[in-house]
Amino acid sequence: MVELNKIPHIGEIANRGVYAGPKAKKTENFATRTDSPDKILATIEDAVKATGLKDGMTISFHHHFRGGDHIVNQVVDVLAKMGFKNLTLAASSLSGVHAPLIDHIKNGVISHIETSGLRGELAEQISRGLMEFPIVFRSHGGRAAAIDSGELHIDVAFLGAPSCDPYGNANGYSRDDDDSILCGSMGYAVPDATHADKVVVLTNNLVKYPNMPCAIPEHQVDYIVVIDDIGDPKGIMSGATRYTKNPKELLIAQTAAEVIDAAGYFYDGFSMQMGSGGASLAAARYLRQMMIDKGIKCRFALGGITGQIASMHEEGLVERILDVQSFDLDAAQSLKKNFDHHQISATYYASFLQDAAVDQLDFVILSALEIDTDFNVNVLTGSDGVIRGAIGGHPDTAAGASLAVVVAPLTRGRIPSIIDKVNTVVTPGATVDVVVTDQGVAVNPNRPEVAEKLKAAGIKVFTIEQLKAKAEAIVGKPEPIRYKDNIVGVVMYRDNTVIDVIRQIEE
Repeated sequence: MVELNKIPHIGEIANRGVYAGPKAKKTENFATRTDSPDKILATIEDAVKATGLKDGMTISFHHHFRGGDHIVNQVVDVLAKMGFKNLTLAASSLSGVHAPLIDHIKNGVISHIETSGLRGELAEQISRGLMEFPIVFRSHGGRAAAIDSGELHIDVAFLGAPSCDPYGNANGYSRDDDDSILCGSMGYAVPDATHADKVVVLTNNLVKYPNMPCAIPEHQVDYIVVIDDIGDPKGIMSGATRYTKNPKELLIAQTAAEVIDAAGYFYDGFSMQMGSGGASLAAARYLRQMMIDKGIKCRFALGGITGQIASMHEEGLVERILDVQSFDLDAAQSLKKNFDHHQISATYYASFLQDAAVDQLDFVILSALEIDTDFNVNVLTGSDGVIRGAIGGHPDTAAGASLAVVVAPLTRGRIPSIIDKVNTVVTPGATVDVVVTDQGVAVNPNRPEVAEKLKAAGIKVFTIEQLKAKAEAIVGKPEPIRYKDNIVGVVMYRDNTVIDVIRQIEE
């Protein structure tokens, strides 16, 4: 072997040392090696111990199982039994199924929460002051950026996966088992897997190596636990998303499609993102027919993907799909079988730290709980001040798209949708271009060219104040919500600056 002291100077490369021989050669065959690798542990408790988790650390989860998720509750139950305290739970979103976390907040296991949204009894109690520390709400792009930059440091990520091989290649579907549970894209789990100190994959479907393509690659996974139950398929996937028959939503949808066309963003090769709400889904139906009539195609559809978009892709109307979250069974199956239906990460989707897919959108159609006369949008708190929604990618796509169209009925029951000031600012009005209701359209004054194009196409344009007056003429002016001083939530804009706070409701 070479002796460094006996050869001419070779610079800093000498610091690499001298070859000392190969590692021990593997002599067992492939099948034997992959039968029981060291990554597979028997229980969640074993995995927790292996990660070195300590009190005060941060654990994370993804929400691709939606209302069918059984991972969060199982893991936190184990952590409670093991005696952990003062943990930060950083889930990409939380829903009604996570009500059992209430007990773990009360007993001190969970002291902080970071998330995109809250629903159900957990949200109700947090709105009433359950937690000592306020919830931090981030958009999907903001969360990805916070994790990528280290602002949100994850000690241990617990990631449920409908398929995983013995080395950790994990995915939201299985190519080996047609009867497996599906969640489709696992885009919101990718930043966690990339940056967490330790990553534990929990799966009910251990498949043969290599499980490719994968959402999470093996080199990012430290431990694997095979459990019987990762989630309820009825809550994760419930078949194709149903079309609305609501006349208000159909009218809003048709008008939104006409607005997009008239504004000049409907051409051969356009890009779009649609929501999963009734009006957005219906708008996609109108756009589909317009595409057929005009003989044009969509270059790519982005975001949370529904079966309707997948169907348009299979028809040849949408060339490519960039899927960060599959909303229904048809979308998940499309991701599994269609080459140009791509799984993307939350970072690729919407991070503000670099160019993201949202920045390439021609238009996005977004829903709203409330809109105010400055075009600010609330999608997080209800008319009673209770947390009952999620930021999601709302501010990310509104900022990135060339045309951000917000759709909402002018009134919901006896509640106006357009008011003086929204209860919670989630998406700033400067990024909202058009508001479409069942009783008229308003264009942000900072887009006068859009207003002129709509008028030229025969679309009647109102001021936002006129729409507010229409709503109040129907249902009256709502009484202001009464709040206590206690802050229960902090709302971060997509650049991770504070845009608003949520206070405890007074009853």
